Amino acid sequence: MRWFVRGDIDGFFGLALDNLVQLLLIDALCRFVLGFPDALLYGRVLPAVAVSLLVGNLYYARQARRIAAQTGRDDVCALPYGINTVSLFGHVFLVMLPAKLLATAAGHPDPVQVAWHAGLAATIGSGLIEFAGSFVAETLRRWTPRAALLATLAGIALGFISLGFLFRTFAHPIVGLATFGIVMLTYFGRMRFRGNLPGGLVAVVVGIALSWATGLAPVGPAPSGGGFFPPVPVIGELARALGEGHVLTYFSVIVPMGLFNLVGSLQNIESAEAAGDRFPTAPSLAVNGLGSLAAGLFGSCFPTTIYIGHPGWKAMGARAGYSVLNGVFVTVVCLTGTLAHIAWAVPVDAGMAIILWIGLVITAQAFQTTPREHAPAVVVGLLPGVGAWGALMAKNGLRAAGLGVPGGAPFTPALIDAFAASDTWIHGAFALEQGFIFTSMILAAATVAVIERRFYTAAIWCAAASALSATGIMHGYRFADGDTIVDLSPAWPWATGYAVMAALFALAPMLARPHDAAGH
Repeated sequence: MRWFVRGDIDGFFGLALDNLVQLLLIDALCRFVLGFPDALLYGRVLPAVAVSLLVGNLYYARQARRIAAQTGRDDVCALPYGINTVSLFGHVFLVMLPAKLLATAAGHPDPVQVAWHAGLAATIGSGLIEFAGSFVAETLRRWTPRAALLATLAGIALGFISLGFLFRTFAHPIVGLATFGIVMLTYFGRMRFRGNLPGGLVAVVVGIALSWATGLAPVGPAPSGGGFFPPVPVIGELARALGEGHVLTYFSVIVPMGLFNLVGSLQNIESAEAAGDRFPTAPSLAVNGLGSLAAGLFGSCFPTTIYIGHPGWKAMGARAGYSVLNGVFVTVVCLTGTLAHIAWAVPVDAGMAIILWIGLVITAQAFQTTPREHAPAVVVGLLPGVGAWGALMAKNGLRAAGLGVPGGAPFTPALIDAFAASDTWIHGAFALEQGFIFTSMILAAATVAVIERRFYTAAIWCAAASALSATGIMHGYRFADGDTIVDLSPAWPWATGYAVMAALFALAPMLARPHDAAGH
C-alpha cells in the first residue's frame, strides 16, 4: 500500500477540519473562559497538543501500512485520532473552571495556574486509565454485541455531530446547502469532478469562497504576529499539579472521562472492523493512552482519543497518508501560532458538510453492519446519545437566557419543576446524560440478548447497569452553578430500576413462554 493516494486528500480535509475545530475550541475556551495568557496557551498548551497528536497520527498511519502488508491489501484506512470534544468540555467546565473559581475565592495569587495544574492532573489521570484499560478492553469487546458498540457511536454521531452541524447548515444555508450538495454528489452519488478534483477539496474551496462572499469570513479583525513555539516538557509543573491534590478533588470527573475515552475508542475500533479493517485492540488503545500521557507531560490539559469516523474516511478513499498529513498540519499550526490566522480566513462553515456526512455514515453503519433482527437494539442504543445532546441543548438554552452565567441565577433543583410544568422531564434528561455511553451500550446489549431469547445474558447486562448506577458513574448527577455534573454517590432509583429489569429477565423463562408472529 502506497503512503499517499488521491483519497488521502479528501480524508485529510475532513480530519484536519475536525481537528481544527477542536483547536479553535481550545483557543476560545482557554482565553475567554479560563483566562489563559498567550504565553501559556501558545507557548505550552498548543505545542503539547501537537506532540500528542503527531505521535498518534504517525503510529496509526504506520499501523495501517503494516496490516496492509500482512494481509496483502491496499485499502486499509488508518484509525483517525485527535482530541475528544466531550473530554475537552469536561476538562474545561468540570475541572479547570471550578479549580480557578475556588482558587480565586481563596485569594490565590495565580488562579489561572491552579486551573492549568488541575487540567494537567486530569489529563494524566485520564491517560493512565486509557493505557491500563487497553489490556482488558479486548475481553469487553468479545462479550459485547456489535449492535451495542456501534449504536453508541451512532447516537453520538447523530446528536453531537449530525444534528449540531445540521443546525449550522440551515443557519447559513447558502454556504451550508451548497457544500452539502457537493458532498452528496461526490460521496452518495459516487460522482467525480472533471480533472479528478477531490470532492472534499472542491467543497472546502467553494465553502471558503461563499463564506467570503456572504460575509461569514473573514472572522473578526486580522490577527498579527506568529513565531515558533517548541514543545518543552513541564515535569516540574506536572509534579506540583499532582502534589496539589487535584486528582483526588476531581476524581469523580477524571474516572468517568477516562472510561469514556477508553470505551469510546474501543467502539471506534469496532466501527473500523465493521468497515473492513481489523486493528489489534491492546496496542491501538495503549498508544491512545500514551498520547494522553504525552499531552500532560508537555503541558496540554486535553486527553486524546481514537476518533469517530473511520468508515467515512475509508469510504472517501483515505488510507495511511491522510493521518500523516493531519499530524503534520496540526504540528505546524500549533508550533507556529498560525491558528488565529486560519480561524480568521477559514470559518468552520466552509467544511462543515464533510463533518455532517461523516455523522450520517456512522449512523447508517450501525444498521448496515449488524444483523437485521438487531435493528431495534440499534435504535435503543441511539436514544441515550441523542438524549444527552438534548440535555446539553437545554442547558445551553438556560445559559443563553441568563441562568448559570456570571451575574445570573445558578442552576438549582427548581428547574426540574419548571420544566415539568411544560411536560418536559428534564430530571430524566440530566440523569441520562451522566454516563450515557455506558447506558447506551448496556441497553443495546440487553436488547440484543432479549431478541435472541438469551434472558440470563440480558439479566447480567442489567445487573451491571445497576452496579454502575450504585456507584454514580451512571445517572448520578448534582447541580453546579451553571451545569449538571457527575456525582459519584449511589443513584439508587436507577440502580433499583435496573435490578428489577435484571430480575424480570432472569425469571422470564418461568413467567412467559415464546410465541411466533402467527400466535398473536
